[in-house]
Order: sequence, then C-alpha cells, then structure tokens
Amino acid sequence: MASPTREKFVSFINNRWLVFVAAMWIQSCAGIGYLFGSISPVIKSSLNYNQKELARLGVAKDLGDSVGFIAGYLSEMLPLWAALLVGAVQNLVGYGWVWLIVTGRAPILPLWAMCILIFVGNNGETYFNTASLVSGVQNFPKSRGPVVGILKGFAGLGGAMLSQIYTVINSPDPASLIFMVAVAPAVVVIPLMFFIRPVGGHRQIRPTDGFSFTFIYGVCILLAVYLMAVMLIEDLVVVSLNVVTAFTVVLFFILLAPVLVPIMTSFFSDSNGPADMVEEPLVPKREGDQDPRLRTPDLILSEVEDEKPRDVDLLPASERHKRIAHLQAQLMQLILFDLYPPLNAMQAAAEGAVRVKGRRGPHRGEDFTLMQALVKADFWLIFFSLLLGGGSGLTVIDNLGQMSQSLGYDNTHVFVSMISIWNFLGRISGGYFSELVVRDYAYPRPVAMAVAQIVMAVGHVCFAFGWPGAMYIGTLLIGLGYGAHWAIVPATASELFGLKKFGALYNFLTLALPVGSFVFSGMIASSIYDMEAERQAHGSVFNPDDVLKCEGSICYFLTSLIMSGFCIVACILSMILVRRTKSVYTQLYGKTRA
Repeated sequence: MASPTREKFVSFINNRWLVFVAAMWIQSCAGIGYLFGSISPVIKSSLNYNQKELARLGVAKDLGDSVGFIAGYLSEMLPLWAALLVGAVQNLVGYGWVWLIVTGRAPILPLWAMCILIFVGNNGETYFNTASLVSGVQNFPKSRGPVVGILKGFAGLGGAMLSQIYTVINSPDPASLIFMVAVAPAVVVIPLMFFIRPVGGHRQIRPTDGFSFTFIYGVCILLAVYLMAVMLIEDLVVVSLNVVTAFTVVLFFILLAPVLVPIMTSFFSDSNGPADMVEEPLVPKREGDQDPRLRTPDLILSEVEDEKPRDVDLLPASERHKRIAHLQAQLMQLILFDLYPPLNAMQAAAEGAVRVKGRRGPHRGEDFTLMQALVKADFWLIFFSLLLGGGSGLTVIDNLGQMSQSLGYDNTHVFVSMISIWNFLGRISGGYFSELVVRDYAYPRPVAMAVAQIVMAVGHVCFAFGWPGAMYIGTLLIGLGYGAHWAIVPATASELFGLKKFGALYNFLTLALPVGSFVFSGMIASSIYDMEAERQAHGSVFNPDDVLKCEGSICYFLTSLIMSGFCIVACILSMILVRRTKSVYTQLYGKTRA
C-alpha cells in the first residue's frame, strides 16, 4: 500500500495547477517576438538596412509567430513535450544564426535568407503557445477566459522580463540581446516540457479553485507593477549593478510564487480525496445527450435557431409566444415520428411531412473541424476583426523603436518594456472581464473585444499627434487593447467552435496577424516613413552612406490615423459577431447564471 506522502507527491505531479504554472513559465518565453523593437536597431545598423527592408524582417517575424499549422498538427500527433522541444530547437537555430551574422561570426546573407532565419526562430513561439493553451483549456474547460488570459499575458510580459535580465548582464555589445533571445527559451522550456500535458483537469475541481485563481491574479498584478516600478527607477535614476541584480532576484521570487498553489492543494489541503472533488464536463451538457431521440423541444429549438425567420424576434410578445408554442407542438410530433417511424410514414402520406432543414455539420458551440469552421461567417468575423485590431497593434510593437526615436527618445528599451507590461495587463484583464461578461450576464464575449478596439483607436490618435507624453499614453492604450485580443479570441473560438480541434482553429486565426502586419507595417507604415525620411534628407546635408532617419511626429502621423480607422472598423465587426451569437452564449451560460 502506497504511503500518504507518496500519494500526495503523485497528486502534486498530476495536479492541473502544476501544469498551469509550468505553462505560465514557458509562456514567458513565447513573447520573444516583442523584443524585435529592441533588436531591430542593431540589425538595421549592422547590416545597413533601410526601414522598408527592416519592415520585411518584421513581417517575417510576425509570420513565424502566427503560422502555426505545423505546431497544431504536431500537438495532435505527438506528445506536447515533443512539440515544445521542436519549438525550442527552432528558436535556437533561427535567432542563433542571426546573432552569428550580426556579430560577424558568420557571412552576411541576402535579405530573403535573413527573413527565413527570423521566421524559423520566431516560429518556435507557436509551439510554446499551442502546447500551453491546449493543455490549459483541456485542464480548465470551465475557466477558459482566465486561463487563456493569464497564459497569453505571460507571453506578453516576456519581453519586459528578458529586458530586465539583459540589464543585469550589462553587456557593452548590443548584439548580446539577440544571443539571449536565442538561448533563453531553450533553457526554460526543456526542463519544464514534460509537465505540459492534459491530466484530467475536469475531474480536479475543488472549492478552493476560486481562491487559487485570485492568488495567481494577484501575483500577475504584483509582477506587472513591480516590473513597471523597476523600469522607471532604472530609467530615471542611476543605479549600481548590485541594485539591478537585487531587483532581478526579487523578480525571480515573484515568478516562483504561483507554484505555492499546487503545493498547497496537493500537500496541505484537506480536500485531496475523490469525494471532495467534482467533475465538470469538457463541453456543456445538454439534456438528452445520451439518446438523440430523447432531446427536449428546447434543445431542438436551439438547434434550428439558425434557420428561424429573421422577423420572428420583431413580433409582439403575445404573437411570438403563439408562434413558439406552435413550433414546439410540431417538434413534439417530430419526436414521436422519430421514435415510431410508421407514424412518420403515415403522416407523410396523409398530409405531407413537416419540412425540417437537414443538418449540414455542427452548430455553434459544438466541435468543428477547421474545414467546417472556414465556411462559417462567425469564424471570418473573428478573423478580420483580429486582422484589423491586432494587426494595427502589432504594427506599433514592431515599429516602437523607430517611433520613439523619431520623437526624440534615446532609450527605446523603456517603451518596449512598457508595452510588454501593458500587453500583459491587457491579456489578464481581458480574460477576467470577458469572463465576467459571459458568467454574470450570459452576454457574448466578443463585446469585450469591441471595447478593446475602441481603446486602441484612441491610442493610435495619441501617437499620430505626438503630444507631450503621447508615447507613454499611446503605449498604455495600445498595449492594453492589443493584449486583450489574445485573451478574448482563443476563448471565443473554443466556445463557438469547440475544443476538439482547438489547436488548428487557433493557429489559423493567428494568421490574421502576419497578414495585418504585412499590409500595415510592411506596406503602409514603412513606405510613409521612408518617404518622409527622404523628404527631410533632401532638405539637409545628407551622406548617401548614412541610414535614412525620420524625425518628428510627422513620421507616423498618417500611419497612426489609418490604424485608428482600422480599429473602428474592427469594432463594428466585433459587434456584428455579438449580435449573431447572443443565443449561443445564452445557451452556454444562461443556465449557469440562473
């Protein structure tokens, strides 16, 4: 008979909270792409690129971060640890080779080859994201908003944490940041990869889960506030290396704090026995799931929701109730005919069978394959809303170094760290508040995305006019709004299209970002920047060997206004999605609220 200590240790290893915490740490390495704004000036000066060439590298980076078909496929075919290992190797090879080129240890390659290296290196993030999110939504099927928000939040905060570690290294060589970007993910991911797996988390529900989420949220907020304070102190005050090292040690202690949750629930909780746990369904239970012939009229009515006439909801209440009562009577007849086929034949022969539109695949809230989702308008509304809103935010992130330099700021690392922190807070707050919307009001989650896109529209206006302090305000608003997308979109996709093929669905949706980045950054922003830089160069003494630089708010004025307009269009698309999916969220969460 196993000892109690051994049982508790086994419980700890298989604790869904331990998997969640390990995924949080891995996700802190899934945000290395956000450091592109810090490493791009080094690449630009070392390889003598202009802004348009640098923007192409940024598009390659975004493609690598978003093209996750292989990661999604491998996460279904292989253990999740194997997918994580592939991602770590890709990151090391891609960015490691870039570091060798920038430091002169390897021959310079043409631009297209550099784009491939950046793509390969950043594509490692898709493996980290896919493995972490798949294990998270499977282990916490009824808490998708908070789980996705926290996991994606750590990805957004990774840039600020790596920047702090880089500050401790205190290297005089700016290219050493590229080396850290290449090596750090492998150092973190490889020791943790075997913890990332589904552990039957839907059977591990405890009364203390609410407190556990509150504790982790508290740690997340403390982490963000601490990093912001440390960043401001290091920017405004000259501090010694010993002080910076002390700051970093405290940072690691905060990062380790969430592991207290699985320790407490496994070793010190009184509710370790099976009798103290309840099981939550991976998908919402509906009456009659065991026998499709025994489904209630309410369920059948929900299944034909898509086919009802559009003018039914516009009828007076009394007339609408009559119509619904009549429809339910017809549906009861259909149930009888399904149970007793001879009655169905007799009725059809006597007066003609009631015509019911045949099912052509799953309905909202059920499990979709990628091909089934691609023919749904809801799926494309999510895609284009993410393309316009998320793509405009990513344009700011990729060009943040040049934007801050054009406004006269020398230390671009400050704004890169700031937008990572706001991005992080946007992700955890987006997950938290969108969960309140669906849990307390049974209202569609995409309404939170619409709010985030309005916030981003205001942020772009701040960048456009370059008012005093506009970089700080714009960074705040863009970081919060952009981050919220990454908590809301995956949770929404899992609710509308199911969990079975979540990896493939999620990775297809992320393709919206490189498309948006290619159009907004690779074509619009870079062209306007170079055009204005050339205009300024013609009005001054300019050496043809120098790299073109633009100064002043005019550099990104028109680009920012265009981005603001795109965010407003994205908000409209999100609200259309809200209107289309009200009945689905009422079905999913209405009974929970009641």
